[in-house]
Amino acid sequence: MAARGDVDLVGAVDQGTSSSRFLIFNSRTAELVTYHQTEIRHFYPREGWVEVDPLEILESVNTCINSAIKNLAELGRGIADIRCIGITNQRETTLVWDKLTGEPLHNAIVWLDLRTSSTVKKLLQKAPQQDKDYLRPYCGLPITTYFSAVKLCWLLENSEKVQEAIRDGRCLFGTVDSWLLWNLTGGTKGGCHMTDVTNASRTMLMNINTLCWDDFLCSFFDIPKSILPEIRSSSEIYGKVAIGSLTGVPISGILGDQQAALVGQTCFRLGQAKNTYGTGCFLLYNTGTQPVESKTGLLTTVAYKLGPNKPTVYALEGAIAVTGACVRWLRDNLGIISSSAEVETLAQQVDGTHGCYFVPAFSGLFCPYWQDSARGIICGLSQFTTKHHIARAALEAVCFQTKELLEAMNQDSGIPLTSLQVDGGMTANSLLMQLQADILQIRVVRPSMPETTALGAAMAAGFADGIQVWDLVKGDVAKITTDVFYPSIPSSECEAKYKRWKMAVEKSLNWEDNGPPEVSSTEGFWKTLAGGLFLWSSFGIFVYAQLRLAR
Repeated sequence: MAARGDVDLVGAVDQGTSSSRFLIFNSRTAELVTYHQTEIRHFYPREGWVEVDPLEILESVNTCINSAIKNLAELGRGIADIRCIGITNQRETTLVWDKLTGEPLHNAIVWLDLRTSSTVKKLLQKAPQQDKDYLRPYCGLPITTYFSAVKLCWLLENSEKVQEAIRDGRCLFGTVDSWLLWNLTGGTKGGCHMTDVTNASRTMLMNINTLCWDDFLCSFFDIPKSILPEIRSSSEIYGKVAIGSLTGVPISGILGDQQAALVGQTCFRLGQAKNTYGTGCFLLYNTGTQPVESKTGLLTTVAYKLGPNKPTVYALEGAIAVTGACVRWLRDNLGIISSSAEVETLAQQVDGTHGCYFVPAFSGLFCPYWQDSARGIICGLSQFTTKHHIARAALEAVCFQTKELLEAMNQDSGIPLTSLQVDGGMTANSLLMQLQADILQIRVVRPSMPETTALGAAMAAGFADGIQVWDLVKGDVAKITTDVFYPSIPSSECEAKYKRWKMAVEKSLNWEDNGPPEVSSTEGFWKTLAGGLFLWSSFGIFVYAQLRLAR
């Protein structure tokens, strides 16, 4: 933690998939002053379903704010030193609540939830040739389980409480940023029902060109526009905190977590890219002020709009559903590690996977496949394989999936990346970073201060008109020192391993669609007859031989 200084401070709520945090930054140096973090529980009502209690999200954020403020007081600083706060959040996670009571109408449906597979099939029936890319020209996104509109469709069809609230005009929809903003600015007593363009661009309901809720898209999903939040830029004063220890402090920045990391890594120039390693993995590539439609399965999204009158900057995005979640699976489901940090130690004890490949398609595969029916697979096992090889294969899976994204990114942009900026919790794993450099065959640049997602939200908040503690246009942000990882294996070795990875991916595809093979009783009898005759005849010959020897 940084020592006190007579400069403005900027706070950031970072509400992620697995935890909530509140961080406070020095506006002169971008140095982290203090923070507090609280884990979030997930609920799994059925296989493939992932939910979070919206009230727990809110409570965890308030706990983090109060604890961080206490830490700040111990450093000799106070609330009066905090000029503003920003919000960054897990995207696509879908919430609905009652605007009269403030109570959630359903648990939040988390972005990687798979319950909407049947909803996707119904929606595809409405698209010509059942084309999952039918809506890309409007919203930049394919029709898949990932995005908020599909989750909202499911709620409208399956929740009587939501249906009743819509009929009564009481229902509000939002992603996590909207839920937090509404509650922090007063809730039922005048809370601001808003979102920013980056989060709105992940709903499938905002037109990627006009930045407005689109009548055609809302009609396609049969979602009433009356329940949607107002769309604002990523950097402006939305309102002031009306509850708790930060009462009166402006909330002036909102960015989806991956866009916040892009800003925090200062990827403000065309062609710059960053990759965030968290529960999932997300590679964003700055494409400038014009949206680029992907031909390779990537997503067209809003990167940021740093003020109502500032230009909109777009990005291509590659999304991987499971990266850090794979390590937690090794811990919680297999029990081969007791903490996520142990995976590096375990994997370092072998010099390679020795042919073992792990495709962690627990929630299907996102970019570039967009296949909900894919499932996880570990292949290439032998008697030599140990938990060390599986741990290393899990790390390599992160790197191979990133390579797939980078190949698609290079093809869409026409400008191959020569280095990759990285951030997120998994980047603390130096073995992973070296494996990433080896598999990509380019430099991997890791910042010494890993909190770039929260920093990006703080930068957006501090740049807002009426605040201006940072001038992002002039690059008025302290440079963060970095570590650089260079490739250490020949490209031929990398390509051979990547080819085997692709073979493993092929085996994971269409797993749920195919189902178990059906074998008739007659066919089963004839298939097993030969083996049975061989077994019993061999046994008979053995007994006969023993009897002859006994004589």
